[in-house]
Amino acid sequence: MPNSSSLAIPFAGRSTADDVLSGVDLAGKTILITGCNSGIGFETMRALQAHGAHVIALARSEQSARDAIARAGGSGTPVACDLGDLASVDAAIGKIHGLGRQLDAVIANAGVMGASQAEQLYGVEKQFWVNHVAHFRLVNGLLDLVPDRTGRIVVVSSLASKLSAPKEGIAFGDLDGRKNYRATRFYAQSKLANALFARELSQRLAERGIAVNSLHPGSILGTGFMRNFAAPIRLLLRLARPLGKTLPQGAASCGRARWAAYAIPAGINLPARSRPLRPKSHKALPVGSAELL
Repeated sequence: MPNSSSLAIPFAGRSTADDVLSGVDLAGKTILITGCNSGIGFETMRALQAHGAHVIALARSEQSARDAIARAGGSGTPVACDLGDLASVDAAIGKIHGLGRQLDAVIANAGVMGASQAEQLYGVEKQFWVNHVAHFRLVNGLLDLVPDRTGRIVVVSSLASKLSAPKEGIAFGDLDGRKNYRATRFYAQSKLANALFARELSQRLAERGIAVNSLHPGSILGTGFMRNFAAPIRLLLRLARPLGKTLPQGAASCGRARWAAYAIPAGINLPARSRPLRPKSHKALPVGSAELL
């Protein structure tokens, strides 16, 4: 089997989702994405629909998802899934099962970032709950719909998982954020949890031939994702915007991971900016961190 070093993939950091999916026919494929109504979630959905995929589009409300599908102009099914509400996540799992469709791919994209004060949901800090725990519940509740050998699961993580997470990796003794909360630290911890979840899930699904990847989409400064940051930081980010990626370029990472389902044999690592994020900088991670999550 070829390896990633011998695989020529003609994409770079400025490639867009449409570039990545050029020539790929997704007709007959069903792809689920969370956070479909804004940012790279919307742009990823639009590109996938433009190439023939039917998208099961998840947003906090069914109306938001329906509006996003209409704006994208493709084929889709709106589903309400408020990741801050466990009952809403479970209801979404039930509704998706009732659709009678297999899920050729699941893209766990939605997330929150940057509240100045720690907020808790179900006794867990909000960013960790929404970004990791709720997606953990959702993805595991849908695994029986993902086909063996061809199914793909993509978890959107961040380079912050390596740069800003706690030195110990996951601060299991402070998951509610009441002891040592900093917004960026807890966001990074949630993104590290995403990467660890993808790594553990890929091992558990190896026998089924389902590829699971986590990725860093790049520095995208026009999504509203950092609206909770202090005013001076928001100003600096606006000034830095020309150095970052556009939404179509950020969505290319999700598209590239999805493209791999048909253009690259299962088991091949993805190229830079789309390959699985491994927490290499956390050399002291306790044994079993991924399993604990």
